[in-house]
Amino acid sequence: MDWIIGMQKAIDYIEDNLTESIDYEKIAAQSFSSSYHFQRVFSILCGFTLGEYIRNRRLSLAGTELAASDAKIMDIALKYGYESPDSFAKAFQKFHGVLPSQARSNGGTLRSFSRLVLKLSLEGGSTMNYRIEETPGMILTGYKCHFSGVPGEREEQEKDMYIHTRPLQYILQGLSGRLDLNYDVIANIDDDGYDFYIAYLLPEFYRNNLHKPGVLGEAFAGYYENITIPKQRYAVFETERCTYPTTVSLGLRRRVIAEWLPASGYQLANAPEIVVTHWYRGDNSKNRYRELWIPIEKQK
Repeated sequence: MDWIIGMQKAIDYIEDNLTESIDYEKIAAQSFSSSYHFQRVFSILCGFTLGEYIRNRRLSLAGTELAASDAKIMDIALKYGYESPDSFAKAFQKFHGVLPSQARSNGGTLRSFSRLVLKLSLEGGSTMNYRIEETPGMILTGYKCHFSGVPGEREEQEKDMYIHTRPLQYILQGLSGRLDLNYDVIANIDDDGYDFYIAYLLPEFYRNNLHKPGVLGEAFAGYYENITIPKQRYAVFETERCTYPTTVSLGLRRRVIAEWLPASGYQLANAPEIVVTHWYRGDNSKNRYRELWIPIEKQK
C-alpha cells in the first residue's frame, strides 16, 4: 500500500506544478525513492516515461486553455514551459495534430491526455519463482541501437533491429559457439531513451581482438563493441516455457515491478538490465524461455 500512496503523491505533485519548472528529484522524494528508481518504475508500470507524461499533460491543458480562453498563444506557451512560439507550435502540432492557431477555429480537433489516478485492485495470489544472484561482472560483445521511450515497450523497433541486422547477429552467434543462447542488454536509460544491445558471450581471443584486421573482417568489425556488466546484484525471473517466450516477457516484467518489487525490500539499481533468451531448437523448441535479470539494491 505504501508504494501506491507514494506514487500517487508523486503524481499529485506533478499535477500541482505543471506550470512550474519540475525537478525530478523532488518528484521522487514524494514517494521516498531515488529519481532513477522512480522513473524506471513509473515507465514500466505506465508504458511511457515521466517526461512524456509531463509533456503530454502540459500540451493537453494548453489545448484546453487555447480553445476556451482569449489568452495570447505566447502567454500560454510560456505558462507551460515553452520559451518560443516556434517550439510551442512544433510540440503542439505533434501532439494535437493542429497548430495552436487552429485550436480556436471551428472544427479544430484536440487531443486530451488525462491525469493518472492510481486505484487499488486485488492482484497477485499466484506464484512467481525467482532467485537473487550476485554477478562478479562480465564482458559481453554486441551491437546496439538507441531507442526513445520506455525500454521493452518498443517491441516492433527491436524486432526490426533483429530482422535488419541478422548478419551481425549470426557472426557473433557463430563465434560464441552457442546457437541456443543470446543476451539483450538495456543500458544508459534516461528520460530520452535507452541503448539496446544484441550481445553474446565470446571467447577471450575474439573479445580482445574485435577490431584487429582479419579477426571479424573490416566490413563488420566496426559495428561491434564490448559491453561491461559491472559487479551487481540481480533478481532473476524466468518466463514460462513456450515456443515464443518473447511474447510473454513484457507481461512478466510488469508483474515483477507491480507485485514483487514493492514487497521485496529492494529498489531498482542504476545498472544494465539483461534478458537471456534460451532458443532451443527442433523438438525442444517448446521449452524455450527467457530470464529477466533485474538490477536491484537494498532500499535506502
